[in-house]
Amino acid sequence: MQQNWKVGDLAKLTGLTVRTLRFYDQIGLFSPSGHSQTGHRLYNEADIRRLQQILSLKDLGLSLEEIQKVLQGHTPSDIVGIQIDRIRKNIKTQQKLLAELERVAERMNQQKPPSVDAFISLLETMKISHEKFIIEHRLNWEHRFDLLGDFINE
Repeated sequence: MQQNWKVGDLAKLTGLTVRTLRFYDQIGLFSPSGHSQTGHRLYNEADIRRLQQILSLKDLGLSLEEIQKVLQGHTPSDIVGIQIDRIRKNIKTQQKLLAELERVAERMNQQKPPSVDAFISLLETMKISHEKFIIEHRLNWEHRFDLLGDFINE
């Protein structure tokens, strides 16, 4: 007989929140295979394998929209293409930050304060870069805690 898990059980098993699992269902990314007579979501082993695919793709840095595309039959080369695009965007952001920092440093070396517009632009670019850094590190730590949980549970 096939085992089924309710959403709360699956949340505990995976470390995700019930809210996240419901959201994934709402957007059509990850839906349960069935429902109980009382309307509870029921997930089976195939569902858990799909969720593992989703989490693996998320660990690679793909957005939920990108993950949906991949799971709808896109090939591994599509994943590589997505990663290439993401890295190019990150490089552009970092190049912009570097150029703005160099401009501000040059003005400061000449004993000239940076213009308000240049300083605001610098702060905005730094904020974007910092947010990406925080998100990437948070994902890395979540992955490490998942691995630690797996290790402890063995």
